[in-house]
Amino acid sequence: MTAAGPVLSPRALNRALLDRQLLLRPARMTAPETVEHLIGLQAQAPFPPYYGLWSRLVDFGPQELAELLLERQVVRAVLMRNTVHLVSARDCLALAPLLQPMLRRGLFGDQTFDAELRRVADPETVAATGRALVEEEPRTSKELGALLAERWPDIAPRALTRVVRHLVPLVQVPPRGVWGRSGQPTLTTVEHWLGRPLDARPDPDALVLRYLGAFGPASVADAQKWSGLTGLGDVMDRLRPRLRTFRDERGRELFDLPEAPRPGPDVPAPVKLVAEFDNLLLSHADRARIMDDGYRARVMGKNAVIKGTVLVDGFVRGVWRTEERRRERSAAAVITAFEPLTDADAEAVVAEGERLLAFATPLAQTRTVRFAPPE
Repeated sequence: MTAAGPVLSPRALNRALLDRQLLLRPARMTAPETVEHLIGLQAQAPFPPYYGLWSRLVDFGPQELAELLLERQVVRAVLMRNTVHLVSARDCLALAPLLQPMLRRGLFGDQTFDAELRRVADPETVAATGRALVEEEPRTSKELGALLAERWPDIAPRALTRVVRHLVPLVQVPPRGVWGRSGQPTLTTVEHWLGRPLDARPDPDALVLRYLGAFGPASVADAQKWSGLTGLGDVMDRLRPRLRTFRDERGRELFDLPEAPRPGPDVPAPVKLVAEFDNLLLSHADRARIMDDGYRARVMGKNAVIKGTVLVDGFVRGVWRTEERRRERSAAAVITAFEPLTDADAEAVVAEGERLLAFATPLAQTRTVRFAPPE
């Protein structure tokens, strides 16, 4: 059955996505406002959220986000898609209970740990014991596993820790994620760190509406891909009277907020350097609105690494990385283009690379942007 509604081309979906992701023009928003608007930034590594905000905001400095982490206004927690995200404290309290069933399924569906997890006769007791241990004081996974193994010596410590990480809402406490500092992920519970209880009535409808505001128009499959949740078709049907419907060029039904921005497909899109692990690339089942599928393997590498990407005319056209030699006080942005760039686009990429280096390496005396040969 073909969905009803106007057809939106990939370019039209691209411009809508870029607008809502604050990538059509720099936004004059605070870091907390932006983190909440985006419903968090994926944070598998400590510092991509800083680059994510830099790429979107006017005059963003890394210390602004570092202070928010230290003041517990934002936190790092495993949430959407069972991945680490940096979210506001308020969102963490609402999202953690809503996403808990997905995390539980991820635990018992993990074939890597299947044999060891089958030996955990009472996972709820393991989880309760782990909760008490990390609330006593924040602990690394290794420390937590060693303490749990004292009570369950016949089970691998990593499996015991995994039970706690999937059944107890946890945060990674600073200095993890603080700009310019380092540290292993050290864990305590959301409630203990924030001093407040989890939302007793988490609302999937509100979550879907916010997702559409930040990533729409989108299909049910898109929303499920972003969140890791299942059963969102029922939520979309419940919300249908409040939404507009469209279809993509393949006839799939797309939902959207009636008043959300949908710029025309010919609206200019500036060159952008997008952060590693950015949700821009990870929040739709169909990525045609942002990246040609032929480039996927060049962006999404081994061990779930998502490279920083170069947007030209709104679409992924390359990847970037930085190199810093502190002893020589030099830094470079290395660009790998997937296809030839026009002179104007190449100049824009260089300008954006220079802006990136000024943000990321302010102490470097020599900064260069260079193009690497295609991989």
